[in-house]
Amino acid sequence: MILDLFAGSGGWSQALTELGVRDVGLEWDEWACKTRAAAGQLTIRTDVAAYPLWPFLGKTTGLLASPPCQAWSMAGKRLGLLDQPLVHQAVADLAQGLDTREKLLAACRDERSLLAAEPMRYLHALNQHGQPEWVAMEEVPDVLPLWRQYAAILRTWGYSVWTGVLNAADYGVPQTRRRAILLASRTRTAEPPPPTHAKLAEPDSLFGPGRARWMSMAEALGWGATDRPVPTVCAGGGPGGGPEPFPSGARKTLSDARERGTWTPHPPINPAVTVADGRAEKAVHTEHPTAQAIPTAWRWTLRNNNQANATVRTIDEPAGTLFFGHRANECVWQAEPVNPTPPGTGSAPDPIRITAAEAGILQTFPADYPWQGNKGQIFSQVGNAVPPRLAAHLLAPHLGVSLSPDDFTLAA
Repeated sequence: MILDLFAGSGGWSQALTELGVRDVGLEWDEWACKTRAAAGQLTIRTDVAAYPLWPFLGKTTGLLASPPCQAWSMAGKRLGLLDQPLVHQAVADLAQGLDTREKLLAACRDERSLLAAEPMRYLHALNQHGQPEWVAMEEVPDVLPLWRQYAAILRTWGYSVWTGVLNAADYGVPQTRRRAILLASRTRTAEPPPPTHAKLAEPDSLFGPGRARWMSMAEALGWGATDRPVPTVCAGGGPGGGPEPFPSGARKTLSDARERGTWTPHPPINPAVTVADGRAEKAVHTEHPTAQAIPTAWRWTLRNNNQANATVRTIDEPAGTLFFGHRANECVWQAEPVNPTPPGTGSAPDPIRITAAEAGILQTFPADYPWQGNKGQIFSQVGNAVPPRLAAHLLAPHLGVSLSPDDFTLAA
């Protein structure tokens, strides 16, 4: 089996599905488990730190782990950085079969910090049976020193290991999400997959195939046609029920802006872009107004939070890193003037909060992925997930699968 620790809503699992295999996920969150069940993914709802190891011994070929990142993420208080010496100590102890977690946990400033040491508990037990054959782990960039500690231990057990930080946009994800990655293998040289995309398109050469331009938000969402769909109202709870975490009526159409003649879609990125069967449009929008070709005064951008250092990107670029939790209300589409702004163009259209379906697509989940829970719960699942498209590129070599840029569809 392939064992997926902290499986979440199924980022690794969706990638494996695309590659023709399945995993068994261990996950605690109720709504993430319901999403996984709706997606047909095998799941054990449990605390990864408390689950016994014996069911997996002698049966596990691959181990996946994406420990919760809240203790380390820039979106939180980052107490995990203060707890880092304790986490390193836990990893060192667990690698020798010593369980000092209870004592170390009592000293942690954030109880979630020590979860980053849990994969070593599983790895130590599995190693006694010459398993797993391969390992893939993912976290926020600040966890890289911890992955290097894991790597040093795994090498003494006969693994080839690579650690580093990868940009998801380099693998066709419409988001410049940087993540610390560990790849290890008993049977092949561990190395990062070759990037398929670049900030600027690169043509084929004598040294190998070229790379496509980074996937833009417009392309991923199917907004590449001349008459591009406009972000519109998407009120009400998600498929699992519950209220939308925004004030009633906060999402409004842009018809008032079009009537004033002050808005036009950004020029098309690729007129050939289409949305398979229209499913992405149905998932993302409740109606599909189009804009006329009028003089441009405003262009749409996505702002990933309301802090001063927020990442703001135009729709013909990848999004910045999407993270939600208590910041779900802050990720908005907003209009920015095109310089110089023509006189008499009126005020900018109101900001529009991103929908959970849009966020899921920008994380490279299928447009019809069966998210469960209210919108706040879905946003949390999306923000915590490994982008399936990045995960597929990381896992394909371990599974002996060749993956081309065209093998993974976004809006499908």
